[in-house]
Amino acid sequence: MGQVTPDDTGTAGGDRPFVVLGVSAGIAAYKAVEVCRRLVDAGAHVAPVLTDRATRFVGRATFDALGSEPTQTSVFDEVSAIPHTRLGQRADVVVVAPATADLLARYAAGLADDLLTTTLVATAAPVIVCPAMHTEMWEHPAVQANLATLVARGVTVVPPEDGRLAGGDLGSGRMAEPETIVDAVLDLLDRRTPVTADLAGLRVLVSAGGTREAIDPVRFITNRSSGKQGHALAAAALRRGADVVLVTTSSLPRPAGAEVVEVETAAQMEDAMLERAAGADVVVMAAAVADFRPKVATDTKLHKADGIPELVLEATNDILSELGRRRRPGQVLVGFAAETDDVAGRAQAKLVAKGVDLMVANDVSAPQVGFDHDTNAVTIFGVDGTVTSVPLATKGAVADAVYDRVARLVGDPPT
Repeated sequence: MGQVTPDDTGTAGGDRPFVVLGVSAGIAAYKAVEVCRRLVDAGAHVAPVLTDRATRFVGRATFDALGSEPTQTSVFDEVSAIPHTRLGQRADVVVVAPATADLLARYAAGLADDLLTTTLVATAAPVIVCPAMHTEMWEHPAVQANLATLVARGVTVVPPEDGRLAGGDLGSGRMAEPETIVDAVLDLLDRRTPVTADLAGLRVLVSAGGTREAIDPVRFITNRSSGKQGHALAAAALRRGADVVLVTTSSLPRPAGAEVVEVETAAQMEDAMLERAAGADVVVMAAAVADFRPKVATDTKLHKADGIPELVLEATNDILSELGRRRRPGQVLVGFAAETDDVAGRAQAKLVAKGVDLMVANDVSAPQVGFDHDTNAVTIFGVDGTVTSVPLATKGAVADAVYDRVARLVGDPPT
């Protein structure tokens, strides 16, 4: 891909957030390649900064190809500028993945003896560190004390996970997966612009994820929904002051402050949503509920040796339509329509048929849109005839665009 050169006024590539991706010398540095790719795909301008020793684990040419500007490893890479000042001042966030025990110690002590640590010391932007090291190192009191110091200064820590470590050992200290790290970066970017508490005092009910309909004890019918957009909607409502109930099938991290109801099937989703909808001021039906389920699920596993079973499907109940029929006066109801063709036509038909105020439609066949992506692009159709287009953005930004419309409806409900 082509490189984007930052302009003289701040962020690179127009309105794209500027992310400095620091990579220190640990075996988990290979995961930083995927972090870089995912951040660029999510719309960020990524400036890779590798320590000299990190290049023994990963090559700078890889980051040159995937990042938004050439990789830097030294304060002397830019002869016409002071690189750590440029990077530190322009960064919207600095993320270090992996953050070794050595890097954490130098950062906590305020040492600045290479480009990465000088950038960390020179920036006023929020910083995320993603520790990665062997279990004995991770549990050492000095490492934990350094982390405590950084946390007290406002640094965000994406904690390591349990799993296989270098050398085949098992234990804690394995760097978080790229998806988890990118989610943390995008969530922080979504929160960098303060929002008004325009949903304060409102009760918001959100559904998320794809339902699972059992065929037998080990197999089920589902769809590609990850629950990311629904969880982003719950998090955005919390940021805007609402009391939030999230009904979800997803295993994603739970938004802090939300009441979470875990379900699996369409029937369980229906019961949970209908039970709680009467007490909600805003209902957002973002879950991808299965349209069909097996009419009969067997109690024992089906075996290939017994032949191909006849799978008879039946329709599940339309939860959104039922929410529309039961809605109380003044309640705002939002639906989602994931389509692959005639997106506008199908969404507008559903808007009327299901009795909702807003229908949020997306073309899930488009690149980086919809299911399991960190980004989305939607069109919001209103029952009043208004149409709002949201180009490719983070799912948090899409959530805020939805609540911008919701907030206007709460203040001025349609007649």
